[in-house]
Order: sequence, then structure tokens, then C-alpha cells
Amino acid sequence: MPYLNLDKTKVVNLEYSLYREVLRTNRAGSYCSSTIINCNTRKYHGMLVCPVENFGGERFVLLSSLDVSLIQHEQIFNLGIRKYSGNNYEPKGHKYMTDMETERIPKRVYRVGGMILSTETLLAEDEELLLHKVMLEEANSPTKIRFKPFLAFRSIHELTKQNMEANTRPEIVGDGIKLKMYDGFPYLHMQLNKKAEFVTVPDWYLGVEYIKEQHRGFDYKEDLFVPGYFEADIAKGESIVFAASTSDIKPAGLKAKFTKEFNKRIPRNTLLHNLMNAGEQFIQKTPERAKLIAGYHWYDERLRDSFVALPGLMTYQNKKDIYIKIFDEALKVTRQHFMTDGYSDEFKNNLKNIDVPLWSFYTIQQIEQMCPDINVMEKYGKFMFDGIQFISTFKRDFLHIADSGLIYAKIEGKPLTWMNAIVNGKPVTWRPGYTVEENGLWYNALCYYAELCEKHGKKKEAKEYAAYAQKVQESFVQMFWNEEGGYLYDYVDGNYCDASVRPNQVIAVSLPYSPLDVDKRKRVIDVCKKELLTPRGLRSLSPQSPQYEGVLGGNQAQRDLARHQGATYPWLTAFFLEAYLNIHKHGGVTFAKRMLDEMEEEMGRHCLGTVSECYNGNPPHTGKEAVSMAWNVAGVMRVIKLIEKYS
Repeated sequence: MPYLNLDKTKVVNLEYSLYREVLRTNRAGSYCSSTIINCNTRKYHGMLVCPVENFGGERFVLLSSLDVSLIQHEQIFNLGIRKYSGNNYEPKGHKYMTDMETERIPKRVYRVGGMILSTETLLAEDEELLLHKVMLEEANSPTKIRFKPFLAFRSIHELTKQNMEANTRPEIVGDGIKLKMYDGFPYLHMQLNKKAEFVTVPDWYLGVEYIKEQHRGFDYKEDLFVPGYFEADIAKGESIVFAASTSDIKPAGLKAKFTKEFNKRIPRNTLLHNLMNAGEQFIQKTPERAKLIAGYHWYDERLRDSFVALPGLMTYQNKKDIYIKIFDEALKVTRQHFMTDGYSDEFKNNLKNIDVPLWSFYTIQQIEQMCPDINVMEKYGKFMFDGIQFISTFKRDFLHIADSGLIYAKIEGKPLTWMNAIVNGKPVTWRPGYTVEENGLWYNALCYYAELCEKHGKKKEAKEYAAYAQKVQESFVQMFWNEEGGYLYDYVDGNYCDASVRPNQVIAVSLPYSPLDVDKRKRVIDVCKKELLTPRGLRSLSPQSPQYEGVLGGNQAQRDLARHQGATYPWLTAFFLEAYLNIHKHGGVTFAKRMLDEMEEEMGRHCLGTVSECYNGNPPHTGKEAVSMAWNVAGVMRVIKLIEKYS
């Protein structure tokens, strides 16, 4: 039985199938994504979505969808589906679908009378190449098959309309066609491994609708162009491969190419294997550098996300070279963005990520544990020294080290932490002054660097940084500890101490070096368990707060208002359980396993085999926003490793 056993009786139910998505990516930056019935519900969905070099590497939807039709006795059975105005779906190919599997690659099975057709889709690993294989498994009469491509040629963030500027004339190439709708784009080559007739029937399909965009308050209608269709005979037991690529293809090698790419795939037959597959989908290699995509479908690299996610993503990988390369490249960007004179526009623009350099110390700590062959002092010591010196000596009103040794950061009206949503020009969760997680990371960085100095015989430096850390630790407890509540203030600015129960304090108590003693850490974890913990992660705010928003929905502004005022984040679960198991040891494993079981249920929802960006704070904790998020996938992988460690 497949690991992800979808309810086949509900596949034809649009309320079930339109809210379950599939995502596949490659390391060239391309992706293929839709719902389980191949009905696009987002402007971000598409069969071949890839970066275009001429437009700064931004991703563009080239091939939006591909209708496959079976023809017998002059009757045409179209297996595709699209939504139009008035809740009309045409064609209604989903009614023929009988099965959906995702163990290696997405496989769909359709039954039309005596015909059974299976389709399988994958992307080549390192090139913009989509391979769509169909096999006629059963047929009692002569059968033809038809492929009809729907083209968009537009940014993932935009929609297109019928226009006179589009080039709608295809050019014939080997066993197929190529078409470039607008200047600056590459040609899209569409070819088959079998001789087929291409029938030119140029047409615009007007008013295709994407319901997820409609629900999110964005434009949701577009027009797609169809240049015509391919038609060929297909016999029982025969397979045909349709290819779409930004470069010329050798049709004769398509079947072998499909088999080679298929064999690279890790079977998604366990929770861990699903997460490992999902984790690799965030890796992107460009001619300039390797990087980690923060999430799909609309995020690019985010340094904080990369530093938080990398330790979890590389935990179960035998070959960690690519992850180290990604980290090294991210450090270069961090130095460029943050470790400057502090007067550049680039520095000011990046202040919303002020904690990023401190997260890099945490990542280096994890790399040292997982990669004993790397001498982290030799490789990263200069960066760590420069980072500490920069923070220690930087003196501006908006960012400086106070006499207490703690980091103070405040810019009027600008959020400076990961809780950075802005609505109508104002931060939703403005946390000015001293923030709990940033200063927890600062203490951890000082302790870790002192430890490395001690290991490498730098006694004087070790003593100096240990003394500095001791001062920070004492100031941290004095400033943030809320004795009455038994937890940490979220931020402190002047005489104001924010007593909101938020998950940021969990980061401070779970780091390898925590400024709190065991008793205080336990009290913090008990409060967070009671008020923040859900089956999908930690809420961003306690439901007891008047500002709590338990459902994330509506337009962009409404969603942003709730994003850090109650929405639940799985990546925080790993930090929570790290602290919890550090206190309870083996006695906390049963509880941690229950948390993992709850997350396993999520593999068959929202986007199959991965973890969404966030979840409603209120039950049933529905997945929201981006369908696959790197630090959330990494967080669940860390939970698995923690359970192994303490078991």
C-alpha cells in the first residue's frame, strides 16, 4: 500500500481534490505543480515553470497545463480540467480519474469505458525539461491519443490576457514544435518520442480562473494560448513521452531519459523519505551560486530561513557537500549585507533581518556536530570573529550594544525580526528595543566562540569572550525574566516589558547555550506548552491575548494581520522539543512521538509529502500560505532526529 493513501472515493469530489496539491522541483530552479487532479488553482501552478535568465532569473510559467485526450470510435474523452466563470469546470476529466500515487513521481490513472490510461510526470534534475509519460494499459479497440498544450509565457506573479503582441506561430522541429510567444523568452520545445501529427488550431482560451488567488484577494482570471494539438495512434501496452523544454530535444532518447530520471528518485514510502524529498526540492544551483529556496511557490532565498533550515535538511543526507556550499555562499551574502560600515542603503534595507548573522553561529554549531571532518574554527573562525566585533563595536542609535552587553535595535515603524508583517505601512508586530530571541542568540554566539577559542589554544581570547558572555547572561535574566508569569518577556523597550506569550522565548531556552538555568527553562516550556503548542507547531501568540487571531484568511492585509498574531509555525516545534527533551530526557520521548504523529497526518493534506508555511492557530489547524516551506520541513526532520537521540 502506498504511504500516501489518498481517499480514491473522494478524488472526483472537487472540495477534496482542489485543496490537495502536488509539487516537484529540480536543481535548475524549475518546478511543476498543480492539484492532484491537474486543475490549476493558483497563478503559480504550471507544468513547466522555470527561471528566465533574460529577466533576472525570475520564474515564469511557460507551459501552464497539458490536456490529454483519448479517442475511440470518433469519440473524444478529454482528461483535462479547468475552471471558468460561474463555477463551471470544463472539461471535466477528473471524473475519469480512479487513482493517484506519489511514491516516486506523481502517477494518475484514468478509466474511460474499456480504456485505462496512466500518466507520470517528472522534471529532469539539472535542466529545464518536463517529461510527461502516458501508458495505455487497457483498450479493446483502436485508440488515438491527443496532447493539447496551454501556454502562458508570463511571470509567476502575474496573469496574462489575449493580446496582439504574442507570437502565435509555431515552428516545426524534430517530432514536434517550438514556440516563443514574446521577445526575451527562450523557445519552448514540445516534442514526442513518437511520430505524431501536429494539427495547427491556434486559439485563446479566455477567462481561466484560479480559485486560490480569488480566495487570497488577488486577480484570478487569465487567458491561455493553445497553438494546436499533437495526435498519434497508441496501442495497448504502449507508452509515449511528451517533452517540454527550453532547449532542443532528441526525441529518440526520451524514454531512456525518463527511466534514468525516474531511477534517481527516493521512494516516498515513509515520513522521513517524504521530508528528505521535500527538503531537496529547495536546493537551487545557478551559474552564480548554490542557494536554498525558502518556500514554494513564491519565495526566493531568505538568509534567516537558510540558516535555520540547513541543519535539519542535511541531517539524514550522506553527501553534505551541497549544503555546506549553500551555507558558505549564504555567509558571503551575510557579510556583504550586514558587516559593513552601517551607512549604506543596502545595510539599512536589510535591517529587517538584523538577527541573521547571529543565526549563522547556530548553524556552524550544528555543522560541527554533523561534519566532524570540518575544522569550523579554521573554516569559519574569521567570520565569527568579525561578526562579534562588528556587533560589539557598532554604535548607532537604532542598533548598538548597551552597557548591559545586550543588543538594542529600534527603527520607528520598521519590524526588525522574523515577525515582520506590515499592513498599511505599519508593522503588525513591532518589537522595538531588546528582543528575547536576538539576545538569546547573542549569548549563544559568545559562548560558542569562547568554547572554540579554548579548544584551539587561544586561552586569552577564550577567557575574554567567556567573561563577556557571563555579563550578557546576567543582564539577560535581569531584563527578560518575568517571575510572576514564569516565562520570558518578548521584548523590552525602556520601562515597557512586553508580557505577551510568544514562541520567541523558546528559541532562547533551546539553544546549545541558554542564558537560563534548568528550573527557569522548565517553567518557560510549561507555559509555552500550555498556551502555544498545537498539533502543527507553536502559535505565534497565546489565545489568551486580546490581539490573538486564530484563523488566517481573507485578502493580503487580513492575512498579514493574523500571520504573527496566532498563526502556527512547525519550525518552532523543533526548538520547543529540543528544550523539552533536554529537560525530560527519555521521559519526554512518548510526548515527542505524539507530536510527530500529528505532523505525519499532514503529509496527505494541502501539498502532498511536505509541510506548509503556517497553520491556523484554531483547530483543525488548516495549512495556509506557501505550500512547502524549507524551515518547516527541516524542523520536522529535526524532531525525528531528537526522538532517535533521546530514545
